[in-house]
Amino acid sequence: MTDSKRRKTPLVADKRYPSKGRKPKATKRTAKPAGKKAVARKTTTRKPTRKKTRKKSAGGGGGIFRRMFRWLWRMIWGVTWRVGAVCALLLALAIGVVYNSLPDVDSLLDGRARGSVTMLDRDGKVFAWRGDQFGGVITADTVSPHLKHAVIATEDKRFYRHFGVSPRGVASAVRINLSEGRGPLSGHGGSTITQQTAKLLCLGVPYDPAEWESEAAYEADCRKGSLWRKAKEAVYAMAMEVKYSKDEILTIYLNRAFLGAGARGFEAASQRYFGISAAEVSPSEAAMLAGLLVAPTRYAPTNNLQRSQDRARMVVGLMEDQGYLSPAQASEARTRPAELSEAAAARAGGYFADWVMASGPEFFTRNTTEDVVIRTTLDQRLQKSAEEALQYIFQEKVREGSKAQAAIVVMSADGAVRAMVGGRKTRVSGAFNRATQALRQTGSSFKPFVYATALELGYSPLDTVVDEPYCINIPGSGQWCPKNYTNKFYGRVTLADALKNSLNIPAVKVAEVAGLENVRTVASGFGIANDLAEGPALALGASESTLIEMTGAYAGILNGGSSVEPYGLTELKLLGDQTPVMVTTTGIGERVINDKAAKQLTWMMERVVSEGTGARAQLPGWQVAGKTGTTQAARDAWFIGFTADYVAGVWMGYDDNTPLSGVTGGGLPAEIWKETMLRVTEGMTPTPLPMLAPDPPVRTAQPRQQRRRQGNGFENAINNLLNNIFGN
Repeated sequence: MTDSKRRKTPLVADKRYPSKGRKPKATKRTAKPAGKKAVARKTTTRKPTRKKTRKKSAGGGGGIFRRMFRWLWRMIWGVTWRVGAVCALLLALAIGVVYNSLPDVDSLLDGRARGSVTMLDRDGKVFAWRGDQFGGVITADTVSPHLKHAVIATEDKRFYRHFGVSPRGVASAVRINLSEGRGPLSGHGGSTITQQTAKLLCLGVPYDPAEWESEAAYEADCRKGSLWRKAKEAVYAMAMEVKYSKDEILTIYLNRAFLGAGARGFEAASQRYFGISAAEVSPSEAAMLAGLLVAPTRYAPTNNLQRSQDRARMVVGLMEDQGYLSPAQASEARTRPAELSEAAAARAGGYFADWVMASGPEFFTRNTTEDVVIRTTLDQRLQKSAEEALQYIFQEKVREGSKAQAAIVVMSADGAVRAMVGGRKTRVSGAFNRATQALRQTGSSFKPFVYATALELGYSPLDTVVDEPYCINIPGSGQWCPKNYTNKFYGRVTLADALKNSLNIPAVKVAEVAGLENVRTVASGFGIANDLAEGPALALGASESTLIEMTGAYAGILNGGSSVEPYGLTELKLLGDQTPVMVTTTGIGERVINDKAAKQLTWMMERVVSEGTGARAQLPGWQVAGKTGTTQAARDAWFIGFTADYVAGVWMGYDDNTPLSGVTGGGLPAEIWKETMLRVTEGMTPTPLPMLAPDPPVRTAQPRQQRRRQGNGFENAINNLLNNIFGN
């Protein structure tokens, strides 16, 4: 029997299962295929092998890349979320640090480093502002809804939806900047109102005068737009969003924003431009105020009202598009744009306000840290009169294109300045003031002080002096021979006629007789404080002075011979206080000449206008006293005169000392004076001048060197009189 037929003993493992129904164990040995059944069996047995081969083939190429991609993605994601988590943690820490440093809202509303000065005219009406104006605290709830909506529509329409920083706003700003050919961070910044508020707060860094050169330098540094500063600004803004409510942030912004013309905050701006509270502004006014935020100085309505109105129309359009205004309201706002208040439109007394600021106590004016209210002597009617007169003369009687300048001062007899024009541009602030800052030779307008000295010494206006060729040897300079303007000589003339016709030789002779030192004493006593010439040319106005000094000196003649200190401040109070810090009631000082001499001099000066060189200054129905003045080569032309109520001074010339062409003090300056005083005296009742006609003449005035040759006792009498009055 062969092995193949031998029965195999069953395995132990086989005994575990019943033989019934058990599938036969597949054997490795396979019979040769026979027919279709064999083929089918073969196919069936190889299917698993093909599948295994397919899997291996797929995992061999694409599977590697898939696994690499999965690995790379897991690595990037792992790094990203870890870095993100660290950044988020650092950001949260930074926000927390800033959050803890933020003070209460109330302490952030008034961020000014200096105070403000509000000026009132003599009637108590506001006419000028200086310093940083802060009209008072306002909130997002108390301002006009139109103003609140205008600010949001213009500056940050998603203000109530973002978390302090607006990614959409930044992306939009970058796109606009790139489309306009600028750098991504140049130009539009995409800043939210919260970010702008953070910038206004200078990221919490207070102003330190010891550290910064000026407040302007500090603010310029706060406005820098570097990438690092933008990042700090974003952190600060987000901290503010955590610390404060949206309306609190908006309240800070409304109170601290700079809006031109020295206005800090919307309350100050509303009062400055419209004379009303920020709670009362109309849609057109709100649009104008909100339009200032982009460029306060450029769009300030006091600088260019039309440009400001055009900007406001654009803001009205934004308010309409965002649903804050109905079409009817928007149409009304465009049809009736905002207008300036009367005080803001007038911009009265710019030169005067600057002078008050410069002459007042520094710690209450130029460098005040308090809010100050100053009541002044300004009369706005008179101010307008002076401005209109100057404009009229230059429009009607000065050639077009002329660069000649002029200045006007009007004051009362006690030195209270009622009007001041420091140049042809009247609506200015901080400009060069030719009425108070320009030192100019006085010319013949100085001669009244020569005759005032003679009258004080006892001379009469009817005493005589000889107008003839006359020369004086001046040590160190040689011979000096004064001449009259007409190059003629008029022989023996009275002192009154010599002044009336502005004769030079008689003026020099009278000054010699009265004593040059005495003339200097009288002139400085009347307030001409600058260095006075030492030689005989003093009598012809070789010295320099300002228009306000000369006008004040003439006021001393009008008031009876007492010195005058021109003044513009009558009362100074701190805002909210009832008790004044300082009060000024008059500018009259010590007596310089006696009352009789002053009244006789006024009589002489009245003849200058009624009969002499000042005839163009005559006012119908009024007595006018005054004096013309023209300097050498006509570089300066003056007319200063007065009625019983007001003294007015006019100067005309070029800033660079170019000679005037065909102009003397009795010409255009006298006409400017007349046009001014015609307007000033309108509606007033003429009042006679306080003048005194002289007694008959008693002596002839001659220079000392001529009196010595006469050998009589007249010299001794004069010397005794001088010694009694002025001392040895």
